[in-house]
This record gives sequence, C-alpha cells and structure tokens, in this order.
Amino acid sequence: MTALDSLRSLSPQQRNTVIAAYLGWTLDAFDFFILVFVLKHIAEEFHTDVPAVAVAIFLTLAMRPVGALIFGLAADRFGRRTTLMVDVLLYSIFEFLTGFSTGLTMFLVLRALFGVAMGGEWGVGASLVMETIPEDSRGLVSGILQAGYPSGYLIASIVFFLLFPVIGWRGMFIVGAVPALLVLYIRRNVEESPAFLQRQSKPRRPFLTVLRENIPLFIWAVLLMTAFNFFSHGTQDLYPTFLETQRQYNSYTVGAIAIVYNIGAIVGGLAFGALSQRWGRRRTIVIASLLAIPVAPLWVYGQGPVMLAIGAFLMQLFVQGAWGIVPVHLNELSPDEVRGTFPGFAYQLGNLLASGNASIQAGLAKQWNGDYALALLIVACIVAVVVALFAGFGFEKKGVRFGSKDAERTDSAMRV
Repeated sequence: MTALDSLRSLSPQQRNTVIAAYLGWTLDAFDFFILVFVLKHIAEEFHTDVPAVAVAIFLTLAMRPVGALIFGLAADRFGRRTTLMVDVLLYSIFEFLTGFSTGLTMFLVLRALFGVAMGGEWGVGASLVMETIPEDSRGLVSGILQAGYPSGYLIASIVFFLLFPVIGWRGMFIVGAVPALLVLYIRRNVEESPAFLQRQSKPRRPFLTVLRENIPLFIWAVLLMTAFNFFSHGTQDLYPTFLETQRQYNSYTVGAIAIVYNIGAIVGGLAFGALSQRWGRRRTIVIASLLAIPVAPLWVYGQGPVMLAIGAFLMQLFVQGAWGIVPVHLNELSPDEVRGTFPGFAYQLGNLLASGNASIQAGLAKQWNGDYALALLIVACIVAVVVALFAGFGFEKKGVRFGSKDAERTDSAMRV
C-alpha cells in the first residue's frame, strides 16, 4: 500500500482529526511567525533595536515547555480533544491582545503568555492524531502535521506580503485571532482518541513516576529536540531580518521569498515523512539533515532574490523534511500512559534550550558589522551535523502498536 493509498483509507472521523490537528499547528505557527516579519517595525515604534525586540522570540520559546507540561498533563487526565480546544482559544486571545501593546514591556509579557499556550498545541494535537490513525498512515500523516508549521509561516508570509503595508504590525497580530474559529470545527467534527478512552479503564500512574522509568530516553529526546529547534529557528526566525537589513529588500520581496521557501518546507515535510515509513525514522532524519549543508551557501550568499529564493526553498525542503518525521517518531517512542505529555514536553524543553537562538544570531550579526548571512550559515551547518548524530545514534520504535506491551518497553532493544 502506498502512502497515498493509506491516506485515502482513513475514515471520515480520522480525516477530521488530522485536519483539526494540522490546522491547530498551522494557525499556531502563523501567530508565532507574524512576529519575525515585524521585528524591525516594532523596534522602530518602541524606540529600541532589533535584538531588544528579539527577546520576545526567546520568551515565547522559553515558555513553551510550561504550556507543554500544563496542557499535556491535562490531555492525559481529561482527554486530548477538550484540552486542544482550550489551548487554541487561549493562544488566539493572547495573539489578539499583542496588537494593543502600549510598550515593549507589555509586548514581551503578552508574548510570554502566548508561548505558554503555543507550547501546549503540538503535543496534544500530535498525540490525538497518532492514537487515532492506522500504523501504516503514520509517516505521511506525521509529515502533514509538521507541514502545519511551514504552512503557518506561509500564511504569515502571504498576510505580510498583502496586508502589512495597509494594517501595520498591530493589525497583523489582530488578524492572528482568527484561529479561535477552529474551536468550533473541533467541537463539531473531532472525537476523543480511542487509545485515551481505552486507557481510562486502567490505573493511572503519575507522570513523574513514568518519567523516572524512562530517564535515558527522555534525556536523549530533549537533546535531539534542542538540536532540531536550533535547526528550525536558526534557519527561519531571523531570515526575514537578514533579507530586510543586510540585503535591503522591501516587504514585497521578503514576503515573496518567504512564500517560496515555505512551499519548499511543506513539500519536504510531506516527502520525508512518507519516506520514513519505508526507510525508518532515524535514517530519514539523518539523510534530510545532512542534505541541508551543501545548499546552505546558496541560501545566504545567492546573488539576487531569485537565487536566494532557490537556496531558501532547498534549505527548508531539507530542514522541514527532517522535522516531518518528529511527530510520529516521538509519539512512537513515548510510553502509552503519558503520550499526551511526553512528546510535547520533550519537544518544548528542547525549545527552551534553543530559545536563545535568535538573540545569539542577532548578537553575532551585530558584532560582525551586520553580517546576518555568516551568523545564519554557521548555526545551520553545525546543527545539521548535530541533528544527524543524535538521530543516527538514538532510539527508534517504528511501527509500534499503541497500547501493546511493546509500547511500554523502553530498553536498549529500541535501538535498531
């Protein structure tokens, strides 16, 4: 059965669940990436510099583990569906309020609160989907879910391209309240995870108890996600700033290039996610991450917007190609009892450890006389190797059946 055949075989209820989780991550990412397009403009209005405003990126990423833990524990106790609806509503509210910030301090506080809500969506949505769909659909659906991240970036790019000259940076955040409408879709069309309902009849152990039994796995997962988040944020967050400040392109050119590289990211997530069903999770991550290295020079040193767009397309094809495997990989590795918490918490702790990326890159560029290209290139190449090493020498449980004894086993036999 091909990847597309397995996708077609999904029931209407399973498809609705995939759509809801995909849209949840898409709109979450859309709200986040609005910020990366308007850093310079916020700095100008608040009479400060880009590194000072880039602290908002740090705070958003740093607070995501808090949200992953809070909403993950809620999902394991009360269910994935209800928790997902609450989470989507909260991040939409904080995004809307950001547009009314009266100064840098209020802006930073609201972005930190947004980070809490943003941190809960990925883990809850991914566990809901992976526990609902058949095993042979996991690779492609994983790519679909993770494609929500560049899809959100793509929507933010389009909104910036079309609306920013009219509505300004405040209007961009107000538009970011639209995801609240997704709650209505989830309420009407999505059912609770079958695996969660099945576990309701069994005794529940505290998250910390299960975590202590899986310390090596958890530490490895956090380190892997730290490298992954440096990989993603190190190639995305300051790239529009690089195009605006170092290349001095206007908002239309920056928006157009962003649209191109986000299409590459979506294609990469879908392609490599599907390939992981055949090649295995670890091997596919290694291949995708290492392929990013030879295209990195074109990505930052390409001559003119067309060559930069081609380089950025290829870079995000491989960066998000590797990322497309993460939802299924972490959910397959997670113990059954804590699947609502474990993947998202590990992911967002990695975000916390990588949350200084934007400030580091902005600081390096400032030291190097505004050379954002060099700062971006160095980070991308280093973390590509680190991702490949952690993935290649890590764990894998491809095809594990949720709810079985194998799903509870976390010993060295997981290394294949």
